[in-house]
Amino acid sequence: MKPNIMIVRSPYYTEITENLTRGAVAYLKDNNCDYDLYDVPGALEIPLAIRLGLSSASSNYNAYIALGCVIRGETSHYDIVAGESARGLMNLMLEHDIAIGNGILTCDTKEQAEVRADPAKKNKGRDAADAALSLFKLKRELHAI
Repeated sequence: MKPNIMIVRSPYYTEITENLTRGAVAYLKDNNCDYDLYDVPGALEIPLAIRLGLSSASSNYNAYIALGCVIRGETSHYDIVAGESARGLMNLMLEHDIAIGNGILTCDTKEQAEVRADPAKKNKGRDAADAALSLFKLKRELHAI
């Protein structure tokens, strides 16, 4: 069975998100996966987009990848967006037994995010894709799907 993956990303920081996407997509292609790519305005919208993909009658996704970036600013908005997007993804995973790779970067500076997103450096997009695919494979093995 060829895995079908839903990638949901927030292109708020376009270059960072594009690098995350390049890393994730390269990993999926190397592992013979199909994927669909969807954009939403921000990191807070990613959990709902994944939930909509999960409940869509026309989709049959085996795993999900969340990609985006939240950079600390001068207000507490960073803490809310970083924490609530992560909580939303974790709730989805636990409530619906779905595999999600969380590639939403939470960084203090844009420079930190650029290093983490770069496929030639920390390649966190690849790491998110690896997490999603690994969880899917574990679920398949344990539940014989």
